[in-house]
Amino acid sequence: MLLKHKLGAMSRASSSIIFSQSSSSSSSLAFKNPNLFSTHSNSNSFVFNRVSISKSSSTDLLFRKASLRCFASSSSSIDHRIKVHNPIVEMDGDEMTRVIWKMIKDKLINPYLDLDIKYYDLGILNRDATDDKVTVESAEATLKYNVAVKCATITPDEARVKEFGLKSMWRSPNGTIRNILNGTVFREPIMCKNIPRIVTGWKKAICIGRHAFGDQYRATDAVISGPGKLKMVFVPAEGGSPVELDVHDFKGPGIALAMYNVDESIRAFAEASMAMAFEKKWPLYLSTKNTILKKYDGRFKDIFQEVYEEKWRQKFEEHSIWYEHRLIDDMVAYALKSEGGYVWACKNYDGDVQSDFLAQGICLALIISNS
Repeated sequence: MLLKHKLGAMSRASSSIIFSQSSSSSSSLAFKNPNLFSTHSNSNSFVFNRVSISKSSSTDLLFRKASLRCFASSSSSIDHRIKVHNPIVEMDGDEMTRVIWKMIKDKLINPYLDLDIKYYDLGILNRDATDDKVTVESAEATLKYNVAVKCATITPDEARVKEFGLKSMWRSPNGTIRNILNGTVFREPIMCKNIPRIVTGWKKAICIGRHAFGDQYRATDAVISGPGKLKMVFVPAEGGSPVELDVHDFKGPGIALAMYNVDESIRAFAEASMAMAFEKKWPLYLSTKNTILKKYDGRFKDIFQEVYEEKWRQKFEEHSIWYEHRLIDDMVAYALKSEGGYVWACKNYDGDVQSDFLAQGICLALIISNS
């Protein structure tokens, strides 16, 4: 007797089982797909999905009472996806990014990975409905679970507020998330020899470290309606006399801006930048405009130098790399004429601008980002 049965669950691989029985009591099995079945020529057993079955007369009873279809049905019920044990935060976005991201998940992620997703809808309408609390919650979840995937989102202007009927001109979700994470965003392109670069002199990658806290992105700005004095006041928490600074004596309408940063965040920025440079064995440059902002940008320069002298100088010199401070305009000129191969530490706004400059110079589609 010869019985040939195709495994339904493995039909794509054209796997089949052939069970033959002669007039004698011996029985044999052969599988056309060697990955599914293996025999041992010198043994009296065969192995199916790591389950050993003896080649005895009991095999006949097994196949008389149970159809081979049972193998197919049991195989199809097994979840072959890779189990990802740690949760991942998903931040959905706006417009076409929602469509494209869903296609990516449905075709490339969900069929292969078993994920515990912590979902947050950062679409503009949901941010408006939650008074932007969903953005804060997604950032706090990222702090808890350490990994997040964020889609592109709309930062509303006057036209968008009118278009969507928003309650407020909400802040940039990216800015809110970065400020909560209080980290450094490193952006580095992937270099491909067969893809032409706009800046042809760049032979190596440039890694831009953007300080993702404070400055313009946490600033308070205002429109000044008419003549008057603008002052900035600091009130010490421990008591003592307030510090009052005269900013400007307006003779007519204008605008004003107050921004800040903190030593703790600047120091963490310096540590992250030097750790990245040391890992890559590349030199590190910090760019500021301390000739104009002597105290503000000067504080960045001083803290970087302190961190370098305290922890990194010896390590850098052992690997023939270095740290150097440069003025932002000088650094931009150097970046354009250099061949690359260094880490460039930028303040928040400078990093925002120069990372796009870097992306276009290499190829925007090949930029990568690590936080």
